[in-house]
Amino acid sequence: MEKGPTLPSDCRDFLHSLRMKSKYALFLAFVVVVFVFIEKENKIISRVSDKLKQIPQPLADANDTDPALILADNASLLSLSELDSAFTQLQGRLRNLSLQLGVEPAAEAAAEARVEAVGTPQLPEARPRRHVLLMATTRTGSSFVGEFFNQQGNIFYLFEPLWHIERTVSFESGGANAAGSALVYRDVLKQLFLCDLYVLEHFISPLPEDHLTQFMFRRGSSRSLCEEPVCTPFVKKVFEKYHCRNRRCGPLNVTLAAEACRRKEHMALKAVRIRQLEFLQPLAEDPRLDLRVIQLVRDPRAVLASRMVAFAGKYEGWKKWLAQGQARLGEEEVQRLRGHCESIRLSAELGLRQPAWLRGRYMLVRYEDVARWPLQKAREMYRFAGIPLTAQVEDWIRRNTQAARDGSGVYSTQKNSSEQFEKWRFGMPFKLAQVVQAACAPAMRLFGYRLARDAASLTNRSVSLLEERGTFWVT
Repeated sequence: MEKGPTLPSDCRDFLHSLRMKSKYALFLAFVVVVFVFIEKENKIISRVSDKLKQIPQPLADANDTDPALILADNASLLSLSELDSAFTQLQGRLRNLSLQLGVEPAAEAAAEARVEAVGTPQLPEARPRRHVLLMATTRTGSSFVGEFFNQQGNIFYLFEPLWHIERTVSFESGGANAAGSALVYRDVLKQLFLCDLYVLEHFISPLPEDHLTQFMFRRGSSRSLCEEPVCTPFVKKVFEKYHCRNRRCGPLNVTLAAEACRRKEHMALKAVRIRQLEFLQPLAEDPRLDLRVIQLVRDPRAVLASRMVAFAGKYEGWKKWLAQGQARLGEEEVQRLRGHCESIRLSAELGLRQPAWLRGRYMLVRYEDVARWPLQKAREMYRFAGIPLTAQVEDWIRRNTQAARDGSGVYSTQKNSSEQFEKWRFGMPFKLAQVVQAACAPAMRLFGYRLARDAASLTNRSVSLLEERGTFWVT
């Protein structure tokens, strides 16, 4: 039986190749059709989503009706869920076909590989704005420590703004009046942390005109109030009681100051008129603030010695008692000293107990430790506040803690800090130290200040009156 003519091998190979290419062409055509279908479904989903957005949100609440029923009447919720399910299935099928054909987009595969390797991509988080309160009393070294924050360019720093409230609003000491003053201070403090500097205008005397004032207390102690654009051109024949230190500026424009406050990354404020830590709870719990409280304490014997020099007129009774050798000091003076020490101790004990509202927000600092190791302690305070410390601040600390002699002036921030913190010991009569020790013993024990047994131990440098605590107490 004769066989039919056979095709050459080249022809057979050509036909086989043609059939294979036809199969791939069909697969590719199917993929294109699926892509077109998905795009069409995607447009339908977008139109349905737009319709959903147009449905008034309060409608369900007003009619007290199940929102699912309302959307079902408009054939939106059910359609959306069905389309979403279909879309997901089509995506899965398309991926399977792509893998079979070996045509998975390279960019998609690379992106998925990166996600699998490093997890879900995260956007860089903005650094949170910190609000730092340096809480102290007069003559505890707070002006010096406050400069640690004043010298950093991204911090808006205010020096004793609550001074204006104390001068304008009169409160009697003790009882409900003391609580009333604390509430006023706290509310003003909150507004200042929110950069609402206009709140101070009600307490500045004379009242500012058109948000301009020449009487902002210690303006020169805040770099932020003395740099551009807050430092406006100098105006001749306009007297400014508290002027900037290193440049001549016009009257303070409160509006420009408030805008500068908002532009800075962080806010810091020094206050010696906040005595009760518990009154700060609403500020610590305010979601608009990220409050950090640094309570600065100092040996009460050193505090009294410094106050008797800086505010001599207020301590005439003490001086007469020392000079005339009277048997006892006035009880009112002793009670005032005892109350001062107790308010500091109670606030510190509250902070060290770590109540939930204060946890991670409170730090107790001894001035003596700052004076001995200023740079190390500045780094610890910045770490606690969550703010990176700049070289600018470190340079300022080095320049201002190695002065040949202490700077002049009540509020000087130039210190030979390694020697300055104990200088009070060699000028204080022992009987004055005894009065302070008797009135402030509980606070002194808490903060690690040793009592002097006699005059010799008070003036002997080899006898330390300071317990070593290693580092700051941070909660």
